[in-house]
Amino acid sequence: MPAIASHNSIMAVKSENAGEVARSNGGSTPQKRRLRSDAAAVENMSPISTPMKLKPPRRCVNSSPNSGANGIEMEINEKLMSARKSPVKKKLCDSFKSKPNWNPQDVEQMSAVREALHVSTAPSTIVCREDEQKKVLEFCKKNLEEEKAGSLYVCGCPGTGKSLSMEKVQHYLVDWAKEAGLQQPEVFSINCTSLTNTSEIFSKILLKLQPRKKLNGSTSPLQYLQNLYSQKLHSSVMKMMLIIADELDYLITRDRAVLHDLFMLTTFPFSRFILIGIANAIDLADRFLPRLQSMNCKPLVVTFRAYSKDQIIRILQERLMELSYIVFQPQALELCARKVAAASGDMRKALSVCRSAIEILEAEMRESVSKMNSASAEQGLFDQQAASAFEFFNSQVRVDHMAVALSNTFKSPVVDTIKSLPQHQQILLCSAVKFFRGGKKDMTVGELNKSYMNICKTSLIPPVGTLEFFSMCRVLHDQGVLKVGRDDKLKRVTLKADESDITFALQGVRFFRNCLQ
Repeated sequence: MPAIASHNSIMAVKSENAGEVARSNGGSTPQKRRLRSDAAAVENMSPISTPMKLKPPRRCVNSSPNSGANGIEMEINEKLMSARKSPVKKKLCDSFKSKPNWNPQDVEQMSAVREALHVSTAPSTIVCREDEQKKVLEFCKKNLEEEKAGSLYVCGCPGTGKSLSMEKVQHYLVDWAKEAGLQQPEVFSINCTSLTNTSEIFSKILLKLQPRKKLNGSTSPLQYLQNLYSQKLHSSVMKMMLIIADELDYLITRDRAVLHDLFMLTTFPFSRFILIGIANAIDLADRFLPRLQSMNCKPLVVTFRAYSKDQIIRILQERLMELSYIVFQPQALELCARKVAAASGDMRKALSVCRSAIEILEAEMRESVSKMNSASAEQGLFDQQAASAFEFFNSQVRVDHMAVALSNTFKSPVVDTIKSLPQHQQILLCSAVKFFRGGKKDMTVGELNKSYMNICKTSLIPPVGTLEFFSMCRVLHDQGVLKVGRDDKLKRVTLKADESDITFALQGVRFFRNCLQ
């Protein structure tokens, strides 16, 4: 220790002498540097102290007599902006700090994780859809209090929480009616894809309303319901009925009669019928129910937007918070949310990607453990410390696992094919995706050409001729992206590629990203 002290003192003397020599040579040191060093020396008397860092004037609160309030307001705004930048990411990281890592080799833990991330597992709380649920619930409450019929249409992209939210609204409404002392409504939920024919929905409604009722051959279930809701005597003794019809677009027929008659049941004078229809098409009410609009009976529309990156992270976090251990690295979840939000915003796709990443981790650990066991058997040695470090590093789903899962989900041969297409063929696919989002299952070649021409016109891109357009349709048909008949404008066109694959392939180009929004 004395030797070290004497060495430090010698170095301090040398540095002082060097400073004096530098100050004596006025030409070799700039004036500004001398002044700054002198000020620091005066302000900090100890030679080992560091000079105090002064805030810039624009960030000081008391920089001028009149800037106090402005400075405080600026500081508060900066804090709010910093809090808004990444609240979900910060919360996600903080929630993972207090939990231990999971063990993928534990059968019970693996089963619990898979169940938490399964699409069929309903979460205890539905986040990021509070506003939409409130609108639907207030609508149902008002109609229930007034004993008045009404219709509501819930629309949005696939995987945006429409069906799940309506299930929650149904439970909220029944509980609210019970607490308010009102008669609880009769609730009937049906998925229209389960119907053998579209008109069967009226038989299902009548069976729920009057289970013992048997009709003669001359009266159909629809006619009976229409007569029932036209008579005051019968409607006064009946309970209010809430019907939730999921996949409503399956009721669209050529003459649109079934869909129209279903919504018309809510317009009868003594109807006690609250209808909530769920489908993907945003403009279904405008295109398929024009008579309701002319009669001022158009259903209220509630739109569910595609999930954003932060919303997907929050929903995944809510599902994983029920577990008592850490499964994913925060960066891995963020990568999944960013990619899925950019492609489709489909929460079901995000859950599928996470489950795929877990399977990749499980296969990797199984292979690594097998190699370690074989190596230890050959050498007769097993380093316990190295094994525990290996287990800690590999017990979480990392970014590389998630990247492989995303690649397996979205990087299909169809995606590569779409990316390599010429620009006008990509525009044709973009126009087809936009057209099918309206709820149609197919279209004519002429309708597709018109949609393609509209995109070219709005983007100031010269379109190709009619013959070349038909040729592009044939090329896309041969590559398995479109299904087209002959070169006839009356022939039908359908998409053979998945819409999410087309969106994922084109979303890297700003032009197509704007077209598909």
